[in-house]
Amino acid sequence: MPRGDKSSYTGKQKRMAEHIEEGYEDRGVSKDEAERRAWATVNKETHGGKKSGSGRGTEEDHSSSRKGGHVGGEASANRPASERSASAKKAARTRKRKAA
Repeated sequence: MPRGDKSSYTGKQKRMAEHIEEGYEDRGVSKDEAERRAWATVNKETHGGKKSGSGRGTEEDHSSSRKGGHVGGEASANRPASERSASAKKAARTRKRKAA
């Protein structure tokens, strides 16, 4: 099977990638980059293509989907770099305090 062949993915995985890709394109990411990121996300969440056998494999991990919308977007991109940097530093300090 050549690299990039999507025949080993389930319909659900293909729909998932398509939906993720549309989201990236809406945010101004190029078509090729959006497709690459979408399939990388699907692979991370579902651990690759379909596998035969009941209950085989590991549980799906949707942590990357939960991050969507929190890590940036149009509003963030329109702010000056210094303001984005200050918010990021503040968030990092908060996370560090919570972890301790």
